Amino acid sequence: MATSLPPRLLVADQVADTLTVLNLPDGSESSALHGRHLAEHAGFLALPGGRVAFVDDRAGELLVLDPYGPDRDRPLVAAAVPVAVPAEHLAADPTGRRLAVTTGLGRNEEPWSDLLTAVDLGAPEGPEAVRIRTRTGEPGVTVTGGADPLVVLRHREPGRFAAYRHRTLMAAAPACPRTEPDADLALPDDDGHGDAHDPVTGRLFAAAGSGVHRLAYGEGRLTAEEALPWGGPGRGYYLRLDPVRRTLWSCVRGGPADPGRWPEWSNDAWWYGLDSGRSGRVPLGPGLVFRLAVTARHTAFARVHPDGDELVLLAVDSPGGPRVSARVGLAPMAGAPRAGGSPWDGVERRAIAASPAGSLVAVSRGGHGQVELVDAERPEWRRTLTVPTPLHEGGHLALVHPDDPAAGDPVGR
Repeated sequence: MATSLPPRLLVADQVADTLTVLNLPDGSESSALHGRHLAEHAGFLALPGGRVAFVDDRAGELLVLDPYGPDRDRPLVAAAVPVAVPAEHLAADPTGRRLAVTTGLGRNEEPWSDLLTAVDLGAPEGPEAVRIRTRTGEPGVTVTGGADPLVVLRHREPGRFAAYRHRTLMAAAPACPRTEPDADLALPDDDGHGDAHDPVTGRLFAAAGSGVHRLAYGEGRLTAEEALPWGGPGRGYYLRLDPVRRTLWSCVRGGPADPGRWPEWSNDAWWYGLDSGRSGRVPLGPGLVFRLAVTARHTAFARVHPDGDELVLLAVDSPGGPRVSARVGLAPMAGAPRAGGSPWDGVERRAIAASPAGSLVAVSRGGHGQVELVDAERPEWRRTLTVPTPLHEGGHLALVHPDDPAAGDPVGR
């Protein structure tokens, strides 16, 4: 039975072109893919039924993985569909059938690609994809639900939302035609970075310097709602939805603009209850914090700093709002970023993963081929897993359970 199967950790090493699926908590190998280059910025996308999608940036394919397929005499790769690369962002509609992939810079200095790929995993003749042209840049993307879903791009410089009917995109002619949006709306900021979608209400969210912009669609047009403030100095560059508690999360960064002074950056966990309207911030500490992960009762952040790295766990059900429940020290990385240099380029990083179906949190140790596994319910319990590749640049992680509720957050991470 599916309930007897263990949680599994997908460990992608985009430098070594390898993806390994591990059983948890012992770390034994369940299955593996070789010669696959995960698009790290687009990340993993949780789909219904415990499936996971990602883009192979070298092959130009969207892969749908079934981590529990081999247990049921099904292949690990459930589908492979050609898409435009380099993949920047990846999202699905709430059913997991209709997807969209945007393109970004890749290993280039300036935006150059205007290609958008629409995917239908449930097409009558099997999975199919269509590419069209939109606007050069690095757009974020969300896909609404319903019988006629929209693919909504969040553009920068100038900031703008552009919405396309998914069925219109799938009917586009060959040879990547330029396609005008069915609806669009100005975004007040030119620095948008971070997107989320609430499948329950259909609202879309975009992080920017002035706050989190909210968007609704109805009667053939996009409508902006009042933006959510960051509640203090700084701004978030990332948004994530906890689909179980219906809470938006981000990390608000403050401090000097010079990337070389990243150890001085301040970091606060920012949260907003979609149903309650309550919001708040929780200090995490100085250094580099970016992506986060959601467990059954905690939200987890990995913090990198020259004085020592740590996993910061927030208990989300505290009566007064989320609070720091534990700080777990992490083994140092030999190639970690240093003060005065870039915290992103040419250095080792940490990836983080969890699932709202359980309490385990996984954090990678870039360059060392290790993943630290921590139980958020009892953080004194921990286990170090070893993988067959170095995990340079931190790799990328996804933690899944059978019928995982993570699919309620339909944006790639």
